[in-house]
Amino acid sequence: MFRESSLFMRIATRFVSRASASSMVVAAALALVGVQAAGQTASAATKEASVVTCTTANTKLTVTEAARPINHLLLKATNTGTKPCFAYSAPYLRAGADAQSVMAWVEESTPQAVVTLEPGQSAYAGILTYSPDGEGGSTEKTLGVFLADKKGNAMDQEKTLNLPNGGVFFNSAAAVTYWQDNAADALTW
Repeated sequence: MFRESSLFMRIATRFVSRASASSMVVAAALALVGVQAAGQTASAATKEASVVTCTTANTKLTVTEAARPINHLLLKATNTGTKPCFAYSAPYLRAGADAQSVMAWVEESTPQAVVTLEPGQSAYAGILTYSPDGEGGSTEKTLGVFLADKKGNAMDQEKTLNLPNGGVFFNSAAAVTYWQDNAADALTW
């Protein structure tokens, strides 16, 4: 019986030793993955910290008439800074100097992620100027543009742009899309 017990103990010890060794290998592998993930998270946080908000100071804004669809303008924001910038939400737009309120945002145009502009890259917003379903309206010569901050609030500095063709007709149906990373998506709505 002593012999069987001793044999059983040796087998059990080998099994436990192998299981312990396997567990230690698994634990070491998981620790390595955790260290790599922490490094990637820190790298992503550092990268995001180096990205600034697109403002009128680091972004050139232009507005042009879109060939298609009709009754649309295309607003383009180009990063003129030296750091990447986030184009948050949608621009706040005022058609004409006397506009009392800003245009509605096309909620269906919300992108899956904030548009990030590397230096020299552009974001686009489509502007529906009028619709037969809209009411009232007038021809306006300027477009007031406010960019949004991270919380989606309008920032203080307004950029006034001259509208193409000496003026554009706007009515109550006027609306603007969220920033898109290409012109085609901006003109889909």
